[in-house]
Parts: sequence; C-alpha cells; structure tokens
Amino acid sequence: MSRPMNRRGVAALLSVAVLACSPAAMAQSDELSMRELLQEVKQGRAQAREENRKREQQFLAEEAEQDRLIREQEQAIAALERRSAELEKRFNANELKVEEKRIQRDERLGSLKELFGHLTGAAGDLRVRLRNSITSSQFDGRQAFLDALIAKMNDDTDLPTVEEIERLWFELHREMTESGAVAAYPARVGTQDNREVVRVGLFNLVSNGDYLAWDEGTQTVSVLPRQPEAYTGGAQKLQAAESGYTPVGIDPTGAAGGGYLKALINSPTLVERWHQGKIVGYVITGVGLFGLAVALWRLLALMALSAKVGRQQKSDEVSDSNPLGRIIQVGQTHANDDVETLELKLGEAIIKERPAIHRGLPLIKIISMVAPLMGLLGTVTGMIIVFQAITIYGAGDPKAMAGGISSALVTTVLGLIVAIPMMLAHSMLFARAKRILHVLEEQSAGIVAERAGR
Repeated sequence: MSRPMNRRGVAALLSVAVLACSPAAMAQSDELSMRELLQEVKQGRAQAREENRKREQQFLAEEAEQDRLIREQEQAIAALERRSAELEKRFNANELKVEEKRIQRDERLGSLKELFGHLTGAAGDLRVRLRNSITSSQFDGRQAFLDALIAKMNDDTDLPTVEEIERLWFELHREMTESGAVAAYPARVGTQDNREVVRVGLFNLVSNGDYLAWDEGTQTVSVLPRQPEAYTGGAQKLQAAESGYTPVGIDPTGAAGGGYLKALINSPTLVERWHQGKIVGYVITGVGLFGLAVALWRLLALMALSAKVGRQQKSDEVSDSNPLGRIIQVGQTHANDDVETLELKLGEAIIKERPAIHRGLPLIKIISMVAPLMGLLGTVTGMIIVFQAITIYGAGDPKAMAGGISSALVTTVLGLIVAIPMMLAHSMLFARAKRILHVLEEQSAGIVAERAGR
C-alpha cells in the first residue's frame, strides 16, 4: 500500500491552484500588457512625427535648389537660342558670299571653264583606256591619279593645278609612245612576283614562251590556260632577243588585245569534243575501230588471196592453197565427166569458195549502216538533255543548253565519220572480192569450154 500524503503538502498545493485560477490576477496581467502597448504606440507616433518633420524640412530645402537649377537651364537655353540665331545669320551671310565668289570665279575662269570640261572628259576617257590597257601592268598609280583629278574637277571648290594638267598630257603621250614599243620589265604574274614580262605594244604580254592575259577588273596578269602552241616559239625568241627583228605572233583582237587567245580557252580541243559525245560517242567510236580492224584484216586477206590467184594463173603447177588451184583440181578430177556434170561440180566449188572470199564484208556493211543510226540516237538523247535543261533553268541560260546540243551534234558527226569510211571500205573490198570471183568463174568457164571442145 502507498504511504498517505501529509496535511502541510496538500495545503500548499491547494493554495497554488487557487492563485493560478484567480480572476483578479488575470486582470492585472492584461492591464500591464495594454499599458505597454499604449506606451509603444505613443512612442511610435512621436517618432513618425519627428521623421515627417525632417522630411518636410528636406523637401523645402531641395525645392529651392530645384528652382535654382531650373533658372540656370532656362538661362542656358536662352543663350543657345541666341547663339543659334547668330550662327544662322552668319551661315546665310556665308552662303551669299559663296554664291558671289562662285559667280566671280566663273567670270574669271571664262574660257578656262570650258577647258576644264574638256579636261574632265579627256581624263575620263583616258581612265577607261588605261584600265583596259596592258601598259597598266608596267606603270602603276595612273588610275589613282586620274580618279583624284576627275573628282577634283567635278568639285566646285577646287581646281586642278598646272602640274596635274601637265601630268594628264604626259600620260596621254606616254600611252601613245608605248603603243609602238616592245618593253621588258618585272611584274607579278599570277602568284609569282618579279617575273620578267615582255610587252608587245598594246597587243600582247609574253613571258618564258607563254602568252599572258590582262584582267581589267582585278588589274592582274596571269598565264593563259591554253597556249597557241604554234606561236610560243616566237614568243620565247622575242624574250631572248636583244636587238634586231624577231618574228612573233600577236593577237590584236579585243579591247586590250588578246581577245582571240582568251576565246581559245573556251574552245574545246578535238579530244574534248570527242568526250562531249559521252556514252553514245564512245560506243560509236568502239564500233568504228572494230569495223576499221575488220576492214584492214579483209584488205590484207584479199590482197594475199589475189596474189595467190595471180600466181596460180601464171603457173602450170596446181596448188590447193588458193581458190583457183582448188577449182582447177575439181576440173581435173571431173575431166572425164560430161559437160553438165563438170559445170555443176565447178559451180559447186565456186560456191564453196565464195564465203571465204566475202568473209567480213557483211559485217562492214552493217557497221556502215548502223553507225548513222547510232549518231541519230545520240542526237535524240542530246536534245532530251537540252529540253530538260530548259525545263530546269529556262531558255535564258545558253550554257545550260550548250552541253546537250554539243553532245547531239558530236554523236551525229561521229556516226558519219564511222559510216562513210566503212561504206567506202565495203565497196572497195567487195569490188576486190568480186574480181577474185570473176577470175574463178572465168577459169571455170574456160575448163568447161575446153571439155566441151573435145
């Protein structure tokens, strides 16, 4: 059993509980909190009032400063307006003075003004001429001088000096003088610096046997990709010559000379033209070479056969290595037969010899007939390419159509190139074979006639 609590302890606990739950104690605690809150509110209002007062004083002080700044800016604007009016007045006065000076200058220039107009035109023409001239590869700085001179003469505020006018005349005279001279000088050719270049008047530039091209747009010199091989030797000799006369081919076509040589770059060679025929062209060429080989083979064979027949005609000894000998042997074998039988046997022997004599000739004839048809096939395919190009690029691009047209024409030419020789070869070989058969038939008829005469 638990021990019972004493009386003093129980009383103490009861008194504490009574104090904690007392309403008077609770009222006293709430009153204290409200007073503290009231005190804090009171202090906050006083502090806010003080801050507002300070802020008001600061605003009043800044208002005065802002008024001062506004007055200063208004004064500055007024000063600038006065300055603007003064400058405008001065500008108008200067305009009047400029106009008076311009009129005065025009009056004093008199006929010189017309002269400057002619100088401007002459300088413009010379600038175009020198830009296209190959002499610009030798003389630098002329374009910049002419540009500056033309710009000065087109300006109303400046006039050309006497030195500039004299230099314009000098450049004109130098261009005329150099047009008849052959000069050698170092120049940049492509990516190579200081390469010796020989200028032939205003026509051509040559270097180390190569003809050079002058590009007016970039003002540069380059070696022509395709050279006139027949004339490069003369160009080489000209560069090596020190005096006297050296024959050399020149091309005076075009604005600056060399126009025809530049056009040669775009002209295809014979091999390039052959490649334009593409697959059909290659097939025609292969067929033509095969036909040529067959024709040569049959030509040699018929020549050998004709020689053997000729020797047999002159010989009394019968040989079976040639058609005529074999025909004679048949005649000898059937010498005692009747005429009809002998004639049939000889005819049969000639028929046996005919395929060997005509061997290959039908093939040559077929090639001569098929080659133009193959050329026509290439023409059709080329025209199809042309129409496809027109469909894609339109009719305004001639280069897009040129490839198909070239292919069409090249295959046609290749077909005719193969057909014509094959036709001639067939005719010649057929005639030669016919002569051999004629000899056989003639000898056969002689044998029959001899047998009939017995």
